Amino acid sequence: MSLATPLAIRTLQRKLYRKAKPAFRFYLLYDKIYCEDILNHAYALARANAGAPGVDGMTFAAIEARGVEEWLAGLREELISKRYRPDPVRRVLIPKPNGEGERPLGIPTIRDRVIQTAAKIVLEPIFDADFEDSAYGYRPARGAIDAVREVHRLICRGYTDVVDADLSRYFDSIPHADLMKSVARRIVDRHVLGLIKMWLRAPIEERDDNGKRRIGGGRSNTRGTPQGGVASPLLANIYMNRFLKHWRLTNRGEAFCAQVVAYADDFVILSRGGAAEALAWTKAVMTRLGLTLNEAKTSLKDARRERFDFLGYSFGPHRYKANGAWYLSASPSKKSMRRLKANVAKLLVPGNTDPWPELGES
Repeated sequence: MSLATPLAIRTLQRKLYRKAKPAFRFYLLYDKIYCEDILNHAYALARANAGAPGVDGMTFAAIEARGVEEWLAGLREELISKRYRPDPVRRVLIPKPNGEGERPLGIPTIRDRVIQTAAKIVLEPIFDADFEDSAYGYRPARGAIDAVREVHRLICRGYTDVVDADLSRYFDSIPHADLMKSVARRIVDRHVLGLIKMWLRAPIEERDDNGKRRIGGGRSNTRGTPQGGVASPLLANIYMNRFLKHWRLTNRGEAFCAQVVAYADDFVILSRGGAAEALAWTKAVMTRLGLTLNEAKTSLKDARRERFDFLGYSFGPHRYKANGAWYLSASPSKKSMRRLKANVAKLLVPGNTDPWPELGES
């Protein structure tokens, strides 16, 4: 669910974006994060996204029974007085969509989600001004379908020598020290930097099969930003931008006759004959960034002869049913279709007599 951004906040975001464009560094931002209108909108966004409670068990219903204004006033006072400290992040394991095991998901408490959302409202336009045009993930007015269209456009223009890349455990591997250097290139406000450091080093609560509580992470943790946190996608984009910017500044597009299309940690390199060289260069750069390409899932593809999957779509040779002629195109991947059919099957089960609007919402 998406909510309209209030005019005052949208105006502030535009000003921050324009000011950030000439590589401006921001010294005073912390007071904007605890502004009443920004905290109110942050709560509304967190409420719309719903989600499970964190380690404290606090729910939106409980907050609203107590009174949202009073709850937000307490949160604001914690920020103003610098007494705010994040709660541990509850970690759960959820099945991967492809059925290949499980992946960890971090669930912050609602108070942490609201403050992270407020920080994101302020920081996102600043960093979005710096992001490369080849980045499409978790950005305003951009999305997966835009990345899909760009990949389709490029393969139809002859960029068919493809690096189908996969990073190993990207969100868990981001080095905190290097990430904070990237953040500090734009943000000098030590209180904002302190918030981000606290979120990165928040303890992780896990429970074993017997329900026994175990705390990990904390100050000893030097890598990773938990998937599930509101700030995590923005921080992941900031670090991935180092690779994309280095690609542009070193003129790799011309050297390899190639283009990169990235959606967060998912990316492909589309080339006219230089994919092998682009892959070797990418491996070396990722190593310097403290990241690792998944050798088993990273491959070279000739899109004129074989398909590759990206963001739920399959790109490569397709066949006209009418005359059997081959052409380059994109279509939903087999995995996406299997997942869609499984989801529909869960809704349309024998004996389910719920009205259609209720089925559609679920």
